[in-house]
Amino acid sequence: MTSDSTATALLPRVEGVCAAAVVAGTPRGGPDHEIPDPATGGRYDRVGWASRGDVHDAVQAARGTLPAWEGTRPRRRAQVLRAIAAEIRDHADALAVLIMRETGKRAAEARAEAVFSAEYFDWFADAATMPTGSHLLNGDKRYLVGSRPVGVVAAVTPWNFPLSIPARKVAAALAAGCPVVLKPSELTPLSALAMLTIIERHAPAGLVNIVNGDGEELTGALVDHPDIAAVTFTGSTRVGTLVAQRAMKTMTRVTMELGGMAPFIIDADADTELALDVLLVAKFRNNGASCIAANNVYIHRDLYAEIVPALADRISSLRVGAPEAGSTDVGPLLRPEHTERLHTLVSEAEQQGCRTWKAEIPEQGWFYPPTLVAASTRTSLWSEEIFGPVCAVRPFQDVDEVVNEVNSRGTGLAGYIVSADTERGLTTAARLNVGIVGINNGAPNTPEVPFGGVGLAGIGREGGIEGMREFLEPQTITLAR
Repeated sequence: MTSDSTATALLPRVEGVCAAAVVAGTPRGGPDHEIPDPATGGRYDRVGWASRGDVHDAVQAARGTLPAWEGTRPRRRAQVLRAIAAEIRDHADALAVLIMRETGKRAAEARAEAVFSAEYFDWFADAATMPTGSHLLNGDKRYLVGSRPVGVVAAVTPWNFPLSIPARKVAAALAAGCPVVLKPSELTPLSALAMLTIIERHAPAGLVNIVNGDGEELTGALVDHPDIAAVTFTGSTRVGTLVAQRAMKTMTRVTMELGGMAPFIIDADADTELALDVLLVAKFRNNGASCIAANNVYIHRDLYAEIVPALADRISSLRVGAPEAGSTDVGPLLRPEHTERLHTLVSEAEQQGCRTWKAEIPEQGWFYPPTLVAASTRTSLWSEEIFGPVCAVRPFQDVDEVVNEVNSRGTGLAGYIVSADTERGLTTAARLNVGIVGINNGAPNTPEVPFGGVGLAGIGREGGIEGMREFLEPQTITLAR
């Protein structure tokens, strides 16, 4: 893999520190903050934090590019997006180092995230050239429905996918003709800063800007800014609700991709080996820190006694270690408080009589053992989004009880079904009030399809042609003949 020095060469620097804000002119910025390496607990890098003044400058820089970018032919926008995609691929190894070091993500998954990010720019390059209008003749009137960019987009992204989620938002907005101000997670800003370095080599100056720093302060400043036309946010349901409420004060358009508690249903006719393989991907990908990670695993009673011991063996055998090691199955968590939270949840379940099985972990670093919990409905582990390498399972008899429980939560981002009967799986999927379902596979997302949830899981969609339309404003013109 590429060295750390090659990776950090991608980062913009201001007085020896990673740039806090990349805007037209010099960032005002604030004190710099350390970015630790979760695998060791030591410092990996440091980065400056932006101020509210930087937010204003970033928005104004973006606003200044709107007329020209809005008027740019879609084919030319597509060329810019494809050039960005190509360079992300060229630097995939270097970007993977940044992702791995700042998040603890395994090296193979970090590189896959870099490549996946390039695919978003490629897909939205295609989407940019697709017709978005329509034409209707009705009696003596002709209706012309067109669309235009909404304006400057504020993109607020989380730490768990520090490159691909910013790429998904930025690429969609640029394809639609909108400039962007990106606020990455202050916990993992390095990958986004590196992406901006690449973007700036191909896009007009000021088209995409980054402000890094205190999440509450900078997100609030972005949402409140009068020149922000749309906010696209990925994060927890609690914070997302507050952001949406704030945006509604000025009727600013919002796209919200929020928390998920994905059900994983193993039906009575499922192939047990396939079920185990799919579950391990859906649960332990990204060290369990994924909004679409399997959260509540329902195993049919006919298979429960067979699957649980086999699953316990699989989980107990997972190799936990340094993310750069090729043999590692699960890496460290982002911060010590994340391991402490999981310890609290699992300890509570154990005190309530739930049986657990655990893997071994290294002594150094912020690791939590991959854990299987035979859960009960009364434990917090079953009623909360786990967001880590802990797998909670329960038996079920009738799929109706699972569907009713899942749909009663009011949040539905993703779900999984393992079944030998395709039609039965499709029927169950259609009954689940969730946005995306994987049947017999644990990785149901791709840039070409819409991604998002219902209820408390969010509003709107990312990915697919729907992802670009989030940043387009329809306009109807009626022409009398």
